[in-house]
Amino acid sequence: MNRLFGAKNPGPKPTLSSAISTTDSHVESLDVKLAKLNAELTTYQQRMSKMRDGPGKTALKQKALKILQRRKMYEGQRDQMQQQSWNMEQASMMTDNLKNVMTTVDVMKSTNKSLRKQYGKVDIDKIERMQDEMQDLMEVGNEIQESMSRSYDVPEDVDEAELDAELEALGEEAEFEGGLGMGQGVGEMPGFMQDEVPSFIDEPPEGAKVKEAAG
Repeated sequence: MNRLFGAKNPGPKPTLSSAISTTDSHVESLDVKLAKLNAELTTYQQRMSKMRDGPGKTALKQKALKILQRRKMYEGQRDQMQQQSWNMEQASMMTDNLKNVMTTVDVMKSTNKSLRKQYGKVDIDKIERMQDEMQDLMEVGNEIQESMSRSYDVPEDVDEAELDAELEALGEEAEFEGGLGMGQGVGEMPGFMQDEVPSFIDEPPEGAKVKEAAG
């Protein structure tokens, strides 16, 4: 049977990419042929423009017409192949887009599955209890801070009028004591300290030493 109908080709099946490449190669070869025909037509046109009407010009014109027919045929084939290549490129783009969509769907499925598994381990009630405990602890901490920052023996409400009066009285007392001190000599000891020396003074004043020497 294989001798009559031939064996199947074991090679790989053609793909869109290979078919597009093959078609583009045919289009390029047709472009080369069309460029040659255009060059021949230009040559014939230049020659006919210099010739007079007659058999020679008519024969040259016939050749140019045949070249024009071939050019139209090649142009038709090139247009068809270009359209085929464009159609295959569109099909290839649609295939790539479909692959991307399927890949995205698979990724989303696996992601959703993983999220469901992870969220299934989360206890919302436990998180709420933890938040409540944290709030209670913060309130306790604030109470501790307020307690630690409490002042001692300082009245919370101070009357500014009373404070001004006390300051004025202190000022008058200082002036009074200063007036008493002006009646004594500079450097002299007050009278109430001349007879006896307080225990916290290491050495008696100079006046006391003089009295002891005289006695």
